[in-house]
Amino acid sequence: MSLKLYNRYQNSAGQRVRIVLNLKSIPYEYVSIDGLPPGRYQEINPQGLMPALELDGRVVAQSQAIIELLEELYPNPSVLPKDPWARAEARSFAALITSDLHPVNNRRIQLYLANELGATEAQVQAWYRHWVATAYGSLETMLAGRSVQFPFCYGDTPSVADAALVPQMDNTRRLACDLTPYPRLLAVDARCRALAAFQRAASEVQPDYPGRT
Repeated sequence: MSLKLYNRYQNSAGQRVRIVLNLKSIPYEYVSIDGLPPGRYQEINPQGLMPALELDGRVVAQSQAIIELLEELYPNPSVLPKDPWARAEARSFAALITSDLHPVNNRRIQLYLANELGATEAQVQAWYRHWVATAYGSLETMLAGRSVQFPFCYGDTPSVADAALVPQMDNTRRLACDLTPYPRLLAVDARCRALAAFQRAASEVQPDYPGRT
């Protein structure tokens, strides 16, 4: 099977998928949408959003759908906990990030607030930080309530929850949010960043990162 991942270096949804590909040691071709002819990516993925995975001529979009497909096609090693409850908790944790929090740090959403609704930059940032604090407070509480305080979110190895957390932490750091109230999130994030799978998925090491040759 020949995999192509269409994404961009600074795209947290694509970073999630890169992490999972690396955790599973799946080889793939990195395709930056910035290098495609105008309109070509829209032909590949009518949603126009990143990322999209092409496998033997078939394309699937949306990071969580891609990750679920990878889990089914390449089940070992799994990025889901073995225990059914921990598996559900990991999916719930990831969904809070990908479905609830990720949309509000999407640049197109913030531009709409500024350009169409007249919000100032300070107002947009205050709006964003409000939702970050709301979501991160819930995520921190979820980790505090685990029956076992695992080194990673829901196990002794990273799962879909960790793959969702680390790119989101990048987003919040880039936008200068205060992370000190979330020691459990910070601890998991630090453990993940020590692993090669997460390091190879980082924005700054992607081939289309500005300044890379």
